[in-house]
Amino acid sequence: MNRVIHGVPKETMEYMIRLFSPTMDDYLYVLDLKEDYYMISPQAVEHFRLPGDHFYHARGTHRTFVYAEDLKILWDDIDKICAGQAENHNLDYRWLDHQGNPVWINCRGLVLHEADGTPKYLIGCINEIGKKQKADNVSGLMGEGGLWQYAKECPDRLPAGFIIRLGIDDLSVVNGSMGMNYGDYLLKETANCIQRAMEPGQKLFRLVSDQFIITDLTGRSVSDARLLYNRIRYEIACWIETHQYQTVFTISAGIIDTKDRMNDYDQILKFLEFALNEAKREGKNECYLFQKEDYHAWVHRQKLRKQLLHAVNNGFCGFEIYYQPIMHTREHSLVSAEALMRFFVPADPDADGDETGVARELVMISPAEFIPILEESGLIIPVGRWLVRTAAGVCKEWQKEHPGMRVQVNLSYVQVAKTDVLRDVREVLNETGLSPECLGVELTESGYLESGTHFQKVWQGLKNLGVKVLLDDFGTGYSNFHCLGDLTPDGIKIDRSFTQRALTDAYEYNLLTQMIWMSRRLNIQVCIEGIETMEELERIAELKPDFIQGYLFSRPVSSAEFTDSFIKRLEGEHGNA
Repeated sequence: MNRVIHGVPKETMEYMIRLFSPTMDDYLYVLDLKEDYYMISPQAVEHFRLPGDHFYHARGTHRTFVYAEDLKILWDDIDKICAGQAENHNLDYRWLDHQGNPVWINCRGLVLHEADGTPKYLIGCINEIGKKQKADNVSGLMGEGGLWQYAKECPDRLPAGFIIRLGIDDLSVVNGSMGMNYGDYLLKETANCIQRAMEPGQKLFRLVSDQFIITDLTGRSVSDARLLYNRIRYEIACWIETHQYQTVFTISAGIIDTKDRMNDYDQILKFLEFALNEAKREGKNECYLFQKEDYHAWVHRQKLRKQLLHAVNNGFCGFEIYYQPIMHTREHSLVSAEALMRFFVPADPDADGDETGVARELVMISPAEFIPILEESGLIIPVGRWLVRTAAGVCKEWQKEHPGMRVQVNLSYVQVAKTDVLRDVREVLNETGLSPECLGVELTESGYLESGTHFQKVWQGLKNLGVKVLLDDFGTGYSNFHCLGDLTPDGIKIDRSFTQRALTDAYEYNLLTQMIWMSRRLNIQVCIEGIETMEELERIAELKPDFIQGYLFSRPVSSAEFTDSFIKRLEGEHGNA
């Protein structure tokens, strides 16, 4: 059935939109199909890249605020309407907000015709799909749309109070074992527990999945927030007991103090998400009060993570390998070099090189900071492969001047657990031509204990290749002597922390003495790390370890500096001889 409109000018349509739009959450619109003219609720202009609330050249102008990939489906549908092939419009597609981010919208409309049956207007409404549901049907609470509306009504600077973000711990496990329907039931009962613990003036919203938001802008403190959280835990514990422990679960919470905080909806949600994640990271069934310092440290780690990923994807730019000499105890002659990973980032990320082409200043990130991120993210796998390949290639070059030169590399437990380390090492030896006995692989005791049988297989496989296998950081943390019997390493490295204790404590010194004696009986070579002074060298030399390493001889340096300071010096000594 054609809906006929007789002589209604676009000015009247525009007036009707302005009249009714303040009473609606959706955005009203009219598209004049004949004049290519578009009108929309003024509040839409506040959110999207619209040139205004009315404009001509509608088809062309839509390119400025409609996601490029969605333009075709939009105008294909409009063309059907203009051709008289459709009377309704109902389409999900994307508009761009002021930051250029795509936002999913639903656009619905009806066609109005002139007396001769020609399509004249497409009139309807647009809503943001993400904010369409203000209420949550599972919990019976207001949802994120309701929370967003509530935030809009709050003052620009929030009064004293708090906001809590609650998350059920491991709800996915419950869903997996009990089914989704039971999971929904648990969400509803959790909401009831929370409401029983709440006080007047507090509001509860269901956020995403297994999370809730409590707002309290009544002047209560974060101490009151902690008390509220404890009451919620108590109510949940009582419910679990009442239902005979059919399901046991816990809840974690992140808390924000609202006093003197600006009403920034997106930022507050972001801070709350961080706070809740920190509570879960600390062991779950805990609450965490948002701290700016912790958040900024987390942001820094995320930034560093992106920089590391960018480096891996761009030829390992920013990564360098530094080398520290390992010396023979008696002769103080060069035996090997430990390859150590370093990572550099621009001191000023926005600065370019100067007019002379000089590169921007770089700062070194501590390995203690970036290596855990590499391991957590899995990026240690490609970076570790690159390190082994590069170090082996450098050692092969050094052997042209110093034929007996060796290099030692560290393998992360992540590499051992998740990659075919034996294949990787074999490929490096084949590619570089480095003899297996000139490559030393350092692995930690912790890897042995965490990886178990797999670790032992890798360990034995490396020994079968002819690679020297060394137990690193011996004497710290685990220090199980049975490792020596189980693994029979070619050598052990005594960590500097143990070395320092042995130099100041008689008991520790005797322990180190026995450790070296036992290793010698097992035909295991010993390297003492962390020697920084001649006094330390003299004390340690009395124990007759095989090798020594430390700042006394050199800090870790670049391959070029190592070549100049050690390899070329050896070449000169050989030439003089």
